[in-house]
Amino acid sequence: MRLLKVAVVAVMGAPVFAVARSATAQLQPVTRAEAVARAVARGPRLAIARADSSAAGAQLSIARQFENPVLGLSYSKSVPQEHFALDVPLDFPWLRRARIGSAQAGLGAATYRFAFLREAVAFDADTTYTRALAAAARARLTMRTALDADSLLILARVRRDAGDASELDVQLASVNAGQLANAAAMDSLDAITAVLAVQMVMGQSAVAPAIVLVDSLEMSTASRPSEGGTPLLIAAAEEDARSAELALTLERRRLFPTAALSIGYETKDPTGSETGTLPTIGLALPLPLFNQNSAAVQLAQAQRDRAQAELSLARIEVNEALSRALRASVVALQRSSRSGRLLDAANSVATLSLLAYREGAQALPSVLEAQRTAREAQAQYVEDVAAARNTAALVRLLTLTANRTDK
Repeated sequence: MRLLKVAVVAVMGAPVFAVARSATAQLQPVTRAEAVARAVARGPRLAIARADSSAAGAQLSIARQFENPVLGLSYSKSVPQEHFALDVPLDFPWLRRARIGSAQAGLGAATYRFAFLREAVAFDADTTYTRALAAAARARLTMRTALDADSLLILARVRRDAGDASELDVQLASVNAGQLANAAAMDSLDAITAVLAVQMVMGQSAVAPAIVLVDSLEMSTASRPSEGGTPLLIAAAEEDARSAELALTLERRRLFPTAALSIGYETKDPTGSETGTLPTIGLALPLPLFNQNSAAVQLAQAQRDRAQAELSLARIEVNEALSRALRASVVALQRSSRSGRLLDAANSVATLSLLAYREGAQALPSVLEAQRTAREAQAQYVEDVAAARNTAALVRLLTLTANRTDK
């Protein structure tokens, strides 16, 4: 059985997959750090988070600003006939503090979410790069085993022609070679898809491979949760809860929200009885006759309750996810270490079995079984190393803590 026309080329220690019938393209070498940096710089999700942070900053600016005064001009037939007044809105300190505090907490929540999302985008790029390296390693493995299977088929035919093997051995070797050829073609296709996934998270076109992965798939060390500090998602939920609490306090204090101080003067008396200008001063207070802001208080209270519930949920989910990631990281590291030790033994058994078959001391089914075991051990080792790296990266993501030195 002929392989699909997919070539596997090694460049700088990393695989490059290209369709043989297409023209050779100039592939750009990309390291893991470069892939992460481009994903962070071009990620559309980060653009949304930046807009949310900008909106939160604008809300804080609005909360800190003072309302503009209102100039009032009026004319009457009664003396004095001309009236000038300047209404200055009064921003009471107990209202201003609550309003600014709520906006500051909202900005803090947006900042923490942006920081987490930035690291989440970097995590996505890092793990996608790792999966692409694992797919490339599997493609190299199946391509090599497919070539070994072809060599074994040739050996079986030679032994059959020499009278040392049966036609059954040739048929078994032929079936094995065909199955491995199909597996090599599928793994090569999966490797191309994985490279395109890296290009997509980098913000590049994913129509055709344009990059070559430079870094190698290496064993990762286990990650431990950092001592102290609050995880970013929990810190953001805490800031949301504080913002909602201050918003409720603000609504409860807003019984007279639009009080204003009126300063002005009156002039122009045609009778001449009043000369010059007559100063005026007054205070405008809204009268809570039809409502006492109770509806706004109820809405703020509901939003406060929701924020507190979301904080409790965030603590449960983050702690559960971190606990699960820590367990998975430890198990993946143990599996990768164990798979590395088993790999050498499996390869040795496969080599010795092939040598014994070549010398007529072992049957072909035993050789095929030994090769299958070695192939599975190699594939398992690649999967375990990739899983160890990705779970360690997940632990680092979930244990990122908020910097509260500015609070």
